[in-house]
Amino acid sequence: DMAENILLAKFENIDLVNAKRNDWKQIRKGIQLIFQDPLASLNPKLTIKEVLQELLQVQLHYDTATQEKRMLSLMDLVQMPAVTLDKYPHQFSGGQRQRIGIARALIVEPELVICDEPVSALDVSIQAQILLLLKELQKELGLSYLFISHDLRVVRHMADIIAVMHQGKIVEQGSIKG
Repeated sequence: DMAENILLAKFENIDLVNAKRNDWKQIRKGIQLIFQDPLASLNPKLTIKEVLQELLQVQLHYDTATQEKRMLSLMDLVQMPAVTLDKYPHQFSGGQRQRIGIARALIVEPELVICDEPVSALDVSIQAQILLLLKELQKELGLSYLFISHDLRVVRHMADIIAVMHQGKIVEQGSIKG
């Protein structure tokens, strides 16, 4: 019903549908995206370090030493070696790129991460690793995910509450556990 759709359009008490330009600064920091194709969020001309540094400078205004520390701790969190930072996106496999995409989303310490089909482009064994990582990070960092997927097997593994959408409207909603 209409009330449920309205609930989904609020974040930090800001109405997303009618948010003003100033509101979006706060919203952007609190909400990050993980894409189906992590290359979509990674500039191919920049090293992973440069991609992450840009976010840390623009969004969090971190100094160089703090940036270094944050980037290294994130590589650790997503189970990638420190040398990852000096390489370019094309030098990684799909699963590694997705780990980097996750690091990119988490670097500004969001509260909500929108996962847009984050494993659908990966083969099944890699999917399982990435889903496990997402679950671990959720627990460790207290994250909320809005997880978009067509794969019910993935949804069953990731979701507490499911909303089924048809033509942009929620047609069914309920808890998965219990």
